[in-house]
Amino acid sequence: MDLRHLRYFTCLAEELHFGRAAGRLGISQPPLSQQIRALEEELGVQLFERTSRRVRLTEAGCQFLPAARATLAQADEAVQIARQAHRGDIGRLRLGFSTSVPFIPHVMDALSRFREAYPHVSLELDELPRDEQLSRLERGLVDIAIMRSFSPLQLPAHVQRVCLQREGVMLAMRKDHPLTRREAPLTFGDIEGEPLIMFGAINGAGFNERIMEEFAVLGFRPKVAMEAGSFATLLGLTAAGLGITVLSRSLARLNVDTLAFRPLDVPFTSELQMLHIEPSSAPATNFRRIISEAPA
Repeated sequence: MDLRHLRYFTCLAEELHFGRAAGRLGISQPPLSQQIRALEEELGVQLFERTSRRVRLTEAGCQFLPAARATLAQADEAVQIARQAHRGDIGRLRLGFSTSVPFIPHVMDALSRFREAYPHVSLELDELPRDEQLSRLERGLVDIAIMRSFSPLQLPAHVQRVCLQREGVMLAMRKDHPLTRREAPLTFGDIEGEPLIMFGAINGAGFNERIMEEFAVLGFRPKVAMEAGSFATLLGLTAAGLGITVLSRSLARLNVDTLAFRPLDVPFTSELQMLHIEPSSAPATNFRRIISEAPA
């Protein structure tokens, strides 16, 4: 059934006058009469009683009118849903991220602006190790992956990458640690023999491997006191004075009363990267635009 027939029918049912209905529809009267007749023939029932003096609905027409209106309303709603989905106003955004990402103001501000701009998009946020993020991105289980890297990532050609932030690293330690009295930037050589607290391998972003390479260049292995399974545990153990740890510079913004941070002079940087695969969903495209528009 042609939706145009239903629109013509409901208009005529409201006006009960072919001339006025044709005027509302922006057509002449003969095509309107033809379309109403075609609808009646398709249904096999008479919808209007017509005389030279008046037009009125038959009983079949009266019963058909609310159903026709409901059908038109559903069709209009379907059109709006399709247009909203195309714009990214509805749908879902599946975001995978590394452990430290929730502490990065640039990313959190972008999420806040996205939520404000697209309140009807469902947000699915998963904290995942780097390899799991890449796996889910490849399998289409996340739309965007945000992760840290301390060395170049070997990515498939179809995975697109944007560097959101590039920064140095800091040494974190308890405030009464002797190294806090050093004014010049520290190096890895300065922490030889110091108990080092590291992320467990499952949570790494290639960082453990990278710093081990640097220690090897210096000719010694660090004294790994313990491994932390979460970022909160890493900070807590360091704040308790059980060892020192190395963090990306932006994480030094965290206000932990008993912690002190000092710059580390190292030959590498920490990169915060956003990965995606085209074609993207509209919500993913909108989020990438928002996070790219704001300064890091």
